[in-house]
Amino acid sequence: MGTKMEKPENSHQDNLFFTEDERQGLYKTVFNRRDVRGQFKPDPIPDDVLSRILYAAHHAPSVGFMQPWNFVVVRSNEVKKKVHNAFIEANEDAANMFDSQKSKTYRSLKLEGILESPINICITCDRSRTGPVVLGRTAMKEMDLYSSVCAAQNFWLAARAEGVGVGWVSIIQQAALQQALNIPEEIVPIAYLCVGYVSHFYDKPELETKGWLNRTPLNDLLYFDQWGNKKTDQEEALVKQVIQDRDFPGQW
Repeated sequence: MGTKMEKPENSHQDNLFFTEDERQGLYKTVFNRRDVRGQFKPDPIPDDVLSRILYAAHHAPSVGFMQPWNFVVVRSNEVKKKVHNAFIEANEDAANMFDSQKSKTYRSLKLEGILESPINICITCDRSRTGPVVLGRTAMKEMDLYSSVCAAQNFWLAARAEGVGVGWVSIIQQAALQQALNIPEEIVPIAYLCVGYVSHFYDKPELETKGWLNRTPLNDLLYFDQWGNKKTDQEEALVKQVIQDRDFPGQW
């Protein structure tokens, strides 16, 4: 399924704007990204495809350009089983945290594809990579963690553009994941991703499709100048535009 990518003729300096087709491709990728759990196929991911996806992740923004991430590529079934066992334990604890009706719904959901997906990827954060003082992290100490999250998002979007599904498994205790992957104590696991080709992508996020939650309207989430300030005369036009564009994500 791998395909050779042609190098664009123009350099970054030649274009301040993307073409209409390129712009539409970006929006299509964003609005069609899905968290995949149960649709994985065993087909291997060609190395050229995985390499491109990893490069996209490696080009995520990072605080102070510290690039705190590593990528642990997991193909071993034995290692996957260790991670899966850690998920089972954490998932049972999680199910007991909800009230009875919500817990019943929770238990009906498939929340991982650890064993089914041909590749698992763990994205980590080395908080000491460039020393104790990091440009941009002096006030907001979590910015390095957020940087590795950006790498996960880049990975996810690039994978979707390649027709590859990704599922983020967060229901694992950090220490258990570190033990399963032999990650040093000082290295923080950020994202454990199940990766592979899929039989299909859902039209909407699976949790929305299964009735867990609905997407919140964007206009309900906008404040202006001050927290809680929902509307000003100056921003009324934007609010109206946002409401008018509520079907924009569904166009793709």
